[in-house]
Amino acid sequence: MTYRALTAEQIITLAADAGLDRVEWGQDAHVPLGDETVARQVGEATRSAGLEVSALGSYYRAGTIDDPDEDRRVWRQVLAAARALGAPRVRVWAGNQASACAIDRRKVLDALRRCVDTAGDIVVATEFHADTLTDDIDSALSMLDDVPGLRTYWQPPNGMPDDEALAGLRAVLDRVDAVHVFSWWPTHRDRWPLTRREALWREALRLLAATGRAIDASLEFVPGDDPAVLAREASTLRSWLRGR
Repeated sequence: MTYRALTAEQIITLAADAGLDRVEWGQDAHVPLGDETVARQVGEATRSAGLEVSALGSYYRAGTIDDPDEDRRVWRQVLAAARALGAPRVRVWAGNQASACAIDRRKVLDALRRCVDTAGDIVVATEFHADTLTDDIDSALSMLDDVPGLRTYWQPPNGMPDDEALAGLRAVLDRVDAVHVFSWWPTHRDRWPLTRREALWREALRLLAATGRAIDASLEFVPGDDPAVLAREASTLRSWLRGR
């Protein structure tokens, strides 16, 4: 998702040169639904470069497709793309309404259950995002409790103070399989180098490391969507992971 305008081959080269280990491929730009041949090629190219595929970042929004048959068809395409890609995890979205006004919450939860029940060995994890059931920590916890086997991503909500964001991370820490690392403040339009939010990310990474589990920390977006800054941002992230 960081470089939608670039080809998969360009992104693989950038990631490898920056010393990164894994790539989460986005469904909207590089792994289109319904074309498993492309998904397979992207996965093979990723591994050939010495990288791993961490996940398929899908744009499947649970509970938003009215026709049950169409909903199942789209989800089958998502799973087929993930398997062709060799992705161990699929990121999904918990609806398209803010939790405070999600009148179809039950519909979203039912769809998420179907996702988990049909995914086999692929992990299903929700995006941690505004205008979904994960936009409030109590709502997110309730959702995860209601859908056994469902996991989640985490990222700092836009405009939220560090202490409040970190409190949210602590609350869902045992359900988190990946985090999207970026430095936006105070809005999504204000994109800074990672160092701008160093205190937040050092503490977040400390919390994640303390779990003893393997949790992906993926760079999501960089200032100006500029490929030239990826190596710098990756170096910053690696230094924090090493505790420096």
